Amino acid sequence: MKILRSFLITLTVLLMAAAAYGQQTKVKANVPFDFYAGDKVYPAGEYTLNSMSTNDAVVRIDGNPEVSSAYLASNACANATPSTQTTLVFRRMGANYFLHKVWVAGNSQGREFPLTRTERLLVKNGTKAETITVAANVTK
Repeated sequence: MKILRSFLITLTVLLMAAAAYGQQTKVKANVPFDFYAGDKVYPAGEYTLNSMSTNDAVVRIDGNPEVSSAYLASNACANATPSTQTTLVFRRMGANYFLHKVWVAGNSQGREFPLTRTERLLVKNGTKAETITVAANVTK
């Protein structure tokens, strides 16, 4: 009985790890405007976002050689239906764009980034947010 229980626990852990691996965020997008991700400003260009293999709550952003790569904290977010497209979602507040969410086609769960200091200041001053979506591709 103990062997069976140990086997089932091991199998459950392996299946959970495989499911978590399958939900990793790995996308590439050409962003046509400068934007904030965390507290850094990134110029328009092609960027890759990869969640870390050990913790999908941490997303690495790479791309433009003018700006160093960064690790961004993110939270899980969900939609009632799976996303039909892989996209990056930005909040535009005034002339500023802020990375807000990442959705991967076929998944009802995505990654959401917390408000930056700049966003909090703009919200406090009454600036309205508009949602802008940029198409992305899943990378391997």
